[in-house]
Formats: sequence, structure tokens, C-alpha cells
Amino acid sequence: MPFPKDFLWGGATAANQFEGAWDVDGKGPSVSDMCTNGTHTTPKRITAQLEPGTLYPSHEAIDFYHHYEEDIALFAEMGFKCFRLSINWTRIFPTGMEEEPNEAGLAFYDKVFDCCKAHNIEPLVTISHYEMPYALVEKYNGWEGRACIAYFEKYCHVIFERYKDKVKYWLTFNEVNSGTTKLGNVLSTSTVKGYTGPITEVPDSPQARYQALHHQFVASARVVKYAHEHYPNFKLGNMICFITSYPYTCKPEDILEAQHQMRNMNWYCSDVQVRGEYPYYAKKFWEQNNIHIQMEEGDLAELKEGTVDFYTFSYYMSNCVGVDTGAAETDGNIVSGLKNPYLEASEWGWQIDPVGLRYTLNEIYDRYRIPMMVVENGLGARDEKGSDGKIHDSYRIDYLRKHIEQMKLAVEEDGVDLMGYTPWGCIDLVSASTGEMAKRYGFIYVNKFDDGTGDLSRERKDSFYWYQKVIATNGEEL
Repeated sequence: MPFPKDFLWGGATAANQFEGAWDVDGKGPSVSDMCTNGTHTTPKRITAQLEPGTLYPSHEAIDFYHHYEEDIALFAEMGFKCFRLSINWTRIFPTGMEEEPNEAGLAFYDKVFDCCKAHNIEPLVTISHYEMPYALVEKYNGWEGRACIAYFEKYCHVIFERYKDKVKYWLTFNEVNSGTTKLGNVLSTSTVKGYTGPITEVPDSPQARYQALHHQFVASARVVKYAHEHYPNFKLGNMICFITSYPYTCKPEDILEAQHQMRNMNWYCSDVQVRGEYPYYAKKFWEQNNIHIQMEEGDLAELKEGTVDFYTFSYYMSNCVGVDTGAAETDGNIVSGLKNPYLEASEWGWQIDPVGLRYTLNEIYDRYRIPMMVVENGLGARDEKGSDGKIHDSYRIDYLRKHIEQMKLAVEEDGVDLMGYTPWGCIDLVSASTGEMAKRYGFIYVNKFDDGTGDLSRERKDSFYWYQKVIATNGEEL
């Protein structure tokens, strides 16, 4: 069989996109809680203060906070072996700076993990998934402030000890490499102090972003090392937003441009977290972009001592890049690129490239030779109910089937070490990039709409039953 018998089939979510209950039981505001809704054509905004009468989608989201038992039971019905979720930092430390953690927040995740265990589902926990306490933005401009390393360490020490018997697999930072892009100011590095406006127009300082990334690298390495020393049963992973880049033509300059994009977008961050050191071209990149990384003595040694056990990534699409092509551009996850004439795209402009997943798996495994996991993959689409009142999402099934087929080939024909697959948004949730509900990914439909209305009822889509069969046959029946 192409997939091992213990393959971790499941689904993925993020607290800020589906939990809701944003100020319940002592929770403080995160960066995501300060973001309004938006659309494909109108960017969501981040506001330094909450604006009365403005819709902030994360405040209710799909209210997993009060529906977790129902939702996890539905995941179990599909046959999930693994459920990727994140802990919301501000449930545990509302400002990130408290002396003692918030017991009500800790107790909530106890219940969630206990529910997973009752259904024989292994949690895969992202420690920081675009959920930085907004108070740390106001005080330190997010991760630009080195003090955030110690606050993050404290947060990790608390949750490691609390859930040591309930969680084995941990990811430090979600899509950490989004910090190499302008949009990463909002999503990852949280370098948005005092700003109100569209997330696409955040004043950008590469110096601040890359300094913030360095602090995230040190924080990640420290908690990985700490976990290895204190909880030998833990497995710690990274998480990369993998944007596969192809040269638009065979023009040598296009080849170099694609190589440049792959290095800066994908390898820069994962080299630090997997190999324990900055790639050789980092210093030149810093020089060329007037970036001066402030490091303390011991930082580089800590990066070497805190390397991850497995590599995880999101994969939705690929891009073409080139120089002086005149080609049309298309949208994508975090970054845009040139339209590939051989690929179709979703309504949101994300190019659909299943074969690119096989290529990507081989590129990653060839570079690092550690176990891998695809922890986000899926098709964002509008789901309309048919005349029978059901969601017949054959387009989603087709997308996922083709990607799983390529995963099988990567394992069976190429020999990569793939340990699991958790498609994104296994239940409908708020889009991170646009703040809308209309862009749905789930196997489970949630009655919630872009204007904030909806009764939050859950319904199984056709893809629910299809994925149920995929898991039951360990990927044999697609």
C-alpha cells in the first residue's frame, strides 16, 4: 500500500478562523480579532481600535468554542486519525505578558483534547497560528521586539506541561515564511503597531520583518530544544507556506528568477528551522536590501540546537515567475505570480497544480530527508445548495483526489517519507486572506455568511462521504 498503516489522515483549522468566543472566559484580543471582513476584490482592514458597527469575523467565526463536541464527532465520523488545530495564545495569556496563565483558557483546551482522545483522534497543535496578542503589538510592534521571545517561551512551557499527556505533535509557527512578504506584517510578524487600514497597504519595513523573523527563529529553536529535553515523547515540526515557483520560460534569466524566488520564499526559513543555520545567501540578501539583523551572542548556537523533527507545509497552488515577460498576473496564497498557461485556476485566482505537489514533496525531501506532512491543501470555492438542499461539491472532490493521487506517486514511485495529510478548513471557516465566509473549504458546511448572519448549523457535503471512504481505505479508493 502506498500510505503506511499509521498514516495521519485528518483535517486542519486555526483558532482565530473558527473558534469565535473572542472575549469569552478571559480571552484577550489577538491581531486577528482586530481585522475586519473583506472580499476577493476589497481587502479586509486591520484597525488599531475596534470600530463600533464594524464586522470582525473572528469574533464569532463558526463558534467552535461552543460546538467543539459536535464538530469533533463529525470529524470522527469521517474517520479522522489526526486533527490539526491551534491554541489561541490570548486564551492562555490575554495580553501575552501576564504572570499567571488564564485557567479558563487552559481548561477549554483540556476539554477539546479529551474529546479528541475519546474519538481516537491525534491532535496536531500549532502553537502560534496568526494569533499574536495585540497587546504585544502595541508595546513591541509585535515580533520586532526581542522581549516577545521570552513571552512565547513562557506560553509554551505552560501548554507543554499542561497537555504533556494529551498532545504529542506540535508545530511552532504557522507559515512562518509569510514573514518574508509584505502581507506577513499582519499575518505572522505582527509588525503593525498603530496602523489602521487595508492589510494590503500596511507600511512595510523589510528591516522590521526580517528582524521579527529572526526573533521567531530563536523562539522556535528554544522551545524545540526545551521540549526535547523535558518531554522526549514530543515531536516538534515547522510549518511553511510552500509556494512552488516555475520559470515562465526556458530563458536563463527566468530560470534564475525562479531559483531566487524559491530560495527567498521557501528555503530561507526552513533552512534555519531544519538545518539550524541561515542559508549561505542570507548575508548577501541582507546587504542588498539594507537589512541589519541584530543578534545576541548565542543566537546562532541556539538555532543549531533547536532543529525540528519533521517538516510540514501548506500547498494550494504554484506560480510562474520571470523577467520582462509581459505575462498576466494571477492571485495566490500570500503572494501573486504569473499565469501558467497549462493550469486552471479557482475563482480566487489560485492556480490548481496537483502535479506540482509531487514535485514539491520531492524537492523538500531531497533537501532535508526528514518526515514530511501536508498540513494544508484544499479548494476555496462557493458552495451553493442543490434543489435537494444538499451541497454537491464535486469540484472539491476532484481537486483533492488529484492531489492525493500525486501524493501516492511521490510515496510509492519516488520514495518520499510522508506521514500525514490534513486538508485545510475541514469545516467551513473564515478566510485568513480575505476575512470572508463565501470562500469555503470544508467537508462540513456551516450556515454562516459574510454579513455575519447564520444559525451556525452544520451539514455534511458530498465531499464528507467521499473523504470518509478515502480514509477508510487508506487512500486506495479515491
